[in-house]
Amino acid sequence: MKSKQQLMWRHFHPRLWLTWLGFGCWRLVVILPYPVMMGLGRQLGLFLHFVGGYRYEIAKINLTLCFPDMPEAARLQLLRDNFVSYGMAFFEVGIAWWWPTKRLKDITHVEGVEHIHALQSQGALLMAVHYTTLEVGASALMIRHGIDGMYRPHKNIVYDYFQKKGRLVRNSESEVYTRDDVRGILKGLRQGRIIWYAPDQDYGPKQSVFANFFSMKAASVAATAKFATLGNAAVLPFSHVRLPNNKGYKVVVHPPLKNFPCDDEVASAEMINRRVEIMILEQPDQYLWAHRRFKTRPSGELRPYPKKR
Repeated sequence: MKSKQQLMWRHFHPRLWLTWLGFGCWRLVVILPYPVMMGLGRQLGLFLHFVGGYRYEIAKINLTLCFPDMPEAARLQLLRDNFVSYGMAFFEVGIAWWWPTKRLKDITHVEGVEHIHALQSQGALLMAVHYTTLEVGASALMIRHGIDGMYRPHKNIVYDYFQKKGRLVRNSESEVYTRDDVRGILKGLRQGRIIWYAPDQDYGPKQSVFANFFSMKAASVAATAKFATLGNAAVLPFSHVRLPNNKGYKVVVHPPLKNFPCDDEVASAEMINRRVEIMILEQPDQYLWAHRRFKTRPSGELRPYPKKR
């Protein structure tokens, strides 16, 4: 559904003043030159890596589970680089939400928009993965072609306001759907809309089937195949990675998946997981490894993560 952006008195409650201060500082910081922001992001990421904590442990476990044959020194370096990427992502979200369109366009290199045009008004799932560059990638594509987004409401109503506003700022015709708005998503697909969709997280057993993901069984959403079938929609993989040496971002819309979905929902989920793996391996340090990807386990298996302290 279309997201209305209206500030109300409840957004200015005294308990939210610190949030407003934080957003004010964040907004000022993204005025800085791009190389300066990326340098600050690296330092922030190194600090987060040094501090460690619960998300550090999750990322470390995920890398061990997904790359069991990787030398430990290489995994630890990948973990360090991953946290550097998290630090840079803090600034990249601000870039996506607040930079002028021309400035953002100048540092984003977008390929494959012709695959959207070739659909000739057929709806499509723009199948993404949770890179740390998620916001920049989606915003860069929206400059060239209108897309709709998926949305998870935030508990802090000020953050929620800025997040929705930021995700719609590049195209006034775009919409956002809550993750559980199945009816709205199907309606949009049938109307020929292009909807950003990331099927690479663990949303629990009710929405998932167990399918191979790297070297593990993972709860994998079955909805991708259902949306494609019921919405008569194509599935276009969508990647966006940060380029080295402050050269910006490479954003790619790939050709639609062929022979998808299969008759078997597990086989369909594994087709999606294989494509997700390919995109992750393109730039593994930029993936969201701090997500509890394996929290839902087959019967009899224990969760691999420690309890949150």
